[in-house]
Amino acid sequence: MNQAQQLKKIVNQLIPDNHQHAKWLNSLSMMENTGARKISKYEDPVHTSIIVLKHAAEEARHAYYLKKQISKLAKEVCPDYSYPYLIAPVESYHYLQQLDVQACRYLKDKLKLEGRELKHGAYLLVTYAIEVRADMLYGIYQEALTSHKSKVNVKSIIAEEEGHLQEMQRMLEIFHPQWQQLAGDMCAVENKLFEKWINAIDKLLLIQLLSG
Repeated sequence: MNQAQQLKKIVNQLIPDNHQHAKWLNSLSMMENTGARKISKYEDPVHTSIIVLKHAAEEARHAYYLKKQISKLAKEVCPDYSYPYLIAPVESYHYLQQLDVQACRYLKDKLKLEGRELKHGAYLLVTYAIEVRADMLYGIYQEALTSHKSKVNVKSIIAEEEGHLQEMQRMLEIFHPQWQQLAGDMCAVENKLFEKWINAIDKLLLIQLLSG
Protein backbone atom coordinates (compact mmCIF):
# COMPACT_ATOMS: atom_id res chain seq x y z
CA MET A 1 0.00 0.00 0.00
CA ASN A 2 1.48 3.37 -1.01
CA GLN A 3 1.16 6.56 1.02
CA ALA A 4 -1.81 7.90 -0.94
CA GLN A 5 -3.73 4.65 -0.45
CA GLN A 6 -2.81 4.55 3.25
CA LEU A 7 -3.92 8.16 3.77
CA LYS A 8 -7.18 7.50 1.94
CA LYS A 9 -7.85 4.52 4.20
CA ILE A 10 -7.07 6.59 7.32
CA VAL A 11 -9.32 9.55 6.49
CA ASN A 12 -12.16 7.24 5.52
CA GLN A 13 -11.86 5.62 8.95
CA LEU A 14 -11.62 8.95 10.76
CA ILE A 15 -14.46 10.89 9.17
CA PRO A 16 -17.39 8.78 10.50
CA ASP A 17 -16.02 9.08 14.08
CA ASN A 18 -16.66 12.69 15.13
CA HIS A 19 -14.31 12.48 18.12
CA GLN A 20 -11.34 11.20 16.12
CA HIS A 21 -12.19 13.45 13.18
CA ALA A 22 -12.09 16.47 15.52
CA LYS A 23 -8.64 15.44 16.79
CA TRP A 24 -7.45 15.05 13.19
CA LEU A 25 -8.67 18.54 12.32
CA ASN A 26 -7.08 19.92 15.47
CA SER A 27 -3.76 18.28 14.55
CA LEU A 28 -3.86 19.79 11.06
CA SER A 29 -4.71 23.17 12.62
CA MET A 30 -1.75 22.85 15.00
CA MET A 31 0.60 22.07 12.10
CA GLU A 32 -0.66 25.04 10.08
CA ASN A 33 -0.25 27.25 13.14
CA THR A 34 3.28 25.95 13.70
CA GLY A 35 4.06 26.83 10.09
CA ALA A 36 2.64 30.35 10.53
CA ARG A 37 4.70 30.91 13.68
CA LYS A 38 7.86 29.62 12.01
CA ILE A 39 7.36 32.01 9.08
CA SER A 40 6.79 34.92 11.46
CA LYS A 41 9.99 33.98 13.30
CA TYR A 42 11.88 33.83 9.99
CA GLU A 43 10.67 37.27 8.84
CA ASP A 44 13.21 40.06 8.83
CA PRO A 45 11.88 43.04 10.84
CA VAL A 46 12.69 45.37 7.90
CA HIS A 47 13.30 43.41 4.69
CA THR A 48 10.12 41.34 4.48
CA SER A 49 8.48 40.77 1.11
CA ILE A 50 4.76 40.81 0.43
CA ILE A 51 4.95 37.10 -0.52
CA VAL A 52 6.25 36.15 2.93
CA LEU A 53 3.61 38.31 4.63
CA LYS A 54 0.90 36.71 2.49
CA HIS A 55 2.19 33.23 3.26
CA ALA A 56 2.29 33.83 7.03
CA ALA A 57 -1.22 35.31 6.97
CA GLU A 58 -2.66 32.43 4.95
CA GLU A 59 -1.06 29.74 7.13
CA ALA A 60 -2.55 31.42 10.21
CA ARG A 61 -5.93 31.60 8.46
CA HIS A 62 -5.73 27.89 7.64
CA ALA A 63 -5.08 27.10 11.32
CA TYR A 64 -8.11 29.18 12.33
CA TYR A 65 -10.30 27.76 9.55
CA LEU A 66 -9.51 24.14 10.45
CA LYS A 67 -10.09 24.86 14.13
CA LYS A 68 -13.47 26.39 13.29
CA GLN A 69 -14.47 23.31 11.27
CA ILE A 70 -14.33 21.24 14.47
CA SER A 71 -17.54 22.93 15.70
CA LYS A 72 -19.38 21.24 12.81
CA LEU A 73 -18.60 17.88 14.44
CA ALA A 74 -19.00 18.58 18.15
CA LYS A 75 -19.27 21.51 20.54
CA GLU A 76 -16.55 22.45 23.02
CA VAL A 77 -14.01 19.81 22.04
CA CYS A 78 -10.30 20.24 21.33
CA PRO A 79 -10.00 23.61 23.11
CA ASP A 80 -6.25 23.82 22.49
CA TYR A 81 -3.29 21.87 21.09
CA SER A 82 -2.60 19.78 24.20
CA TYR A 83 -1.69 16.13 23.60
CA PRO A 84 -5.13 14.71 24.57
CA TYR A 85 -6.74 16.78 21.79
CA LEU A 86 -4.39 15.68 19.00
CA ILE A 87 -4.12 12.51 16.96
CA ALA A 88 -0.67 10.86 17.24
CA PRO A 89 0.46 13.93 19.23
CA VAL A 90 4.19 13.17 19.46
CA GLU A 91 4.54 12.61 15.71
CA SER A 92 2.23 15.55 14.95
CA TYR A 93 4.41 17.92 16.96
CA HIS A 94 7.74 16.54 15.74
CA TYR A 95 6.85 16.52 12.04
CA LEU A 96 7.51 20.20 11.23
CA GLN A 97 10.09 20.69 13.97
CA GLN A 98 12.24 17.86 12.64
CA LEU A 99 11.81 18.96 9.04
CA ASP A 100 13.08 22.42 9.95
CA VAL A 101 16.07 21.04 11.89
CA GLN A 102 17.03 18.67 9.09
CA ALA A 103 16.68 21.38 6.43
CA CYS A 104 19.14 23.61 8.33
CA ARG A 105 21.57 20.72 8.78
CA TYR A 106 21.30 19.83 5.09
CA LEU A 107 21.99 23.40 3.90
CA LYS A 108 24.92 23.79 6.29
CA ASP A 109 26.51 20.57 5.03
CA LYS A 110 25.72 20.91 1.33
CA LEU A 111 25.96 24.66 0.67
CA LYS A 112 27.89 25.83 3.78
CA LEU A 113 25.19 28.41 4.49
CA GLU A 114 24.85 30.24 7.78
CA GLY A 115 23.02 33.16 9.37
CA ARG A 116 20.28 34.87 7.42
CA GLU A 117 21.08 32.96 4.21
CA LEU A 118 20.63 29.65 6.04
CA LYS A 119 17.26 30.75 7.46
CA HIS A 120 16.10 31.87 4.03
CA GLY A 121 17.13 28.61 2.36
CA ALA A 122 15.49 26.52 5.07
CA TYR A 123 12.28 28.54 4.79
CA LEU A 124 12.13 27.96 1.04
CA LEU A 125 12.93 24.23 1.12
CA VAL A 126 10.73 23.38 4.10
CA THR A 127 7.83 25.37 2.70
CA TYR A 128 8.20 23.78 -0.74
CA ALA A 129 8.20 20.25 0.73
CA ILE A 130 5.19 21.06 2.91
CA GLU A 131 3.23 22.53 -0.02
CA VAL A 132 3.90 19.43 -2.13
CA ARG A 133 2.56 17.33 0.74
CA ALA A 134 -0.41 19.64 1.36
CA ASP A 135 -1.47 19.28 -2.25
CA MET A 136 -1.65 15.50 -1.81
CA LEU A 137 -3.09 15.43 1.72
CA TYR A 138 -5.87 18.00 1.36
CA GLY A 139 -6.87 16.62 -2.03
CA ILE A 140 -7.38 13.10 -0.65
CA TYR A 141 -9.05 14.46 2.49
CA GLN A 142 -11.53 16.60 0.53
CA GLU A 143 -12.38 13.69 -1.75
CA ALA A 144 -13.22 11.60 1.34
CA LEU A 145 -15.21 14.44 2.92
CA THR A 146 -17.30 14.75 -0.22
CA SER A 147 -17.81 10.98 -0.37
CA HIS A 148 -19.04 10.91 3.24
CA LYS A 149 -21.21 14.01 2.68
CA SER A 150 -19.44 15.67 5.61
CA LYS A 151 -20.23 19.23 6.67
CA VAL A 152 -16.49 19.83 6.86
CA ASN A 153 -14.63 21.01 3.75
CA VAL A 154 -11.11 22.20 2.94
CA LYS A 155 -11.61 23.48 -0.60
CA SER A 156 -10.45 27.02 0.17
CA ILE A 157 -7.22 25.68 1.68
CA ILE A 158 -6.52 23.58 -1.42
CA ALA A 159 -6.72 26.62 -3.70
CA GLU A 160 -4.33 28.66 -1.54
CA GLU A 161 -1.83 25.82 -1.08
CA GLU A 162 -1.56 25.46 -4.87
CA GLY A 163 -0.66 29.14 -5.09
CA HIS A 164 1.94 28.77 -2.34
CA LEU A 165 3.64 25.93 -4.21
CA GLN A 166 4.00 28.02 -7.36
CA GLU A 167 5.40 30.94 -5.34
CA MET A 168 7.95 28.71 -3.60
CA GLN A 169 9.10 27.29 -6.92
CA ARG A 170 9.71 30.79 -8.30
CA MET A 171 11.64 31.79 -5.16
CA LEU A 172 13.72 28.60 -5.27
CA GLU A 173 14.63 29.25 -8.90
CA ILE A 174 16.12 32.58 -7.78
CA PHE A 175 17.74 31.04 -4.69
CA HIS A 176 19.88 28.39 -6.42
CA PRO A 177 20.47 27.10 -9.98
CA GLN A 178 20.22 23.49 -8.73
CA TRP A 179 17.01 24.14 -6.79
CA GLN A 180 15.34 21.00 -8.15
CA GLN A 181 17.95 18.74 -6.60
CA LEU A 182 17.77 20.64 -3.30
CA ALA A 183 13.97 20.49 -3.29
CA GLY A 184 13.99 16.79 -4.20
CA ASP A 185 16.36 15.99 -1.34
CA MET A 186 14.17 17.90 1.11
CA CYS A 187 11.01 16.19 -0.15
CA ALA A 188 12.71 12.84 0.52
CA VAL A 189 13.37 13.94 4.11
CA GLU A 190 9.77 15.09 4.47
CA ASN A 191 8.53 11.81 3.03
CA LYS A 192 10.13 9.82 5.87
CA LEU A 193 8.68 12.13 8.51
CA PHE A 194 5.23 11.99 6.92
CA GLU A 195 5.44 8.20 6.82
CA LYS A 196 6.16 8.11 10.56
CA TRP A 197 3.15 10.34 11.16
CA ILE A 198 0.60 8.35 9.15
CA ASN A 199 1.99 5.04 10.44
CA ALA A 200 1.43 6.29 14.00
CA ILE A 201 -2.16 7.25 13.14
CA ASP A 202 -2.75 3.94 11.37
CA LYS A 203 -1.47 2.04 14.41
CA LEU A 204 -3.71 4.06 16.74
CA LEU A 205 -6.79 3.35 14.62
CA LEU A 206 -5.95 -0.36 14.46
CA ILE A 207 -5.62 -0.57 18.27
CA GLN A 208 -8.98 1.18 18.67
CA LEU A 209 -10.59 -1.16 16.15
CA LEU A 210 -9.27 -4.26 17.92
CA SER A 211 -10.24 -2.99 21.36
CA GLY A 212 -13.67 -1.80 20.25
